[in-house]
Amino acid sequence: MDRNNELYKAGLLLHGHKCPAMPMGLRAGLAALEALGVERAYDGQLTALVEIDSDHCATCYADGVMMATGCTFGKGNIRKLGYGKFVLTLVDNKSGRSVRVATRNEVIKRNQESEFIQYRKNGVPASKIAPELIEPAVDFILEEPNEKLFNIGPVQEYKVTPGRPHDFNTQICQMCGEVMVERYARIKNGKLVCIPCSEKQG
Repeated sequence: MDRNNELYKAGLLLHGHKCPAMPMGLRAGLAALEALGVERAYDGQLTALVEIDSDHCATCYADGVMMATGCTFGKGNIRKLGYGKFVLTLVDNKSGRSVRVATRNEVIKRNQESEFIQYRKNGVPASKIAPELIEPAVDFILEEPNEKLFNIGPVQEYKVTPGRPHDFNTQICQMCGEVMVERYARIKNGKLVCIPCSEKQG
């Protein structure tokens, strides 16, 4: 893969800046699809479990996973597990088969030692760092074979706890007048209200 790859370019458009973590998630997602022998999810065929959390390095990984697998927060078939690790478990919901793809320690270490990361540690936004400092790290992630980037586990059974079915019913909040999905409605002072209005004092 290179920077002209359509999935990479789409991922870059979604993500907004160049960095090695988004393509790392992209490559992890593609490796997982290949290991399971499945196609990208157009609906809810797959579930992606990403072991990242928030507010730490390389959370951009999740955007690459979404682009590769088609598992998105909008479709509700990607979940952050909050472990602070650069790992993806992809589950084929129909068959219950899954594969875990873990980024190799040496790949993370290489990224941590790059000039790009030194700038990030000093608070420089990724979009403000010169491309020549980012692109070698990106190219490494895009070009290396899967086995050099990841430890790909065996395909095994995984039971995903199903989420609630989509609720298509709506109500109007009797305080603010905005539409809300019905299951999130609350009763306050005898009125049907949204959660923010239910939490207001008075």
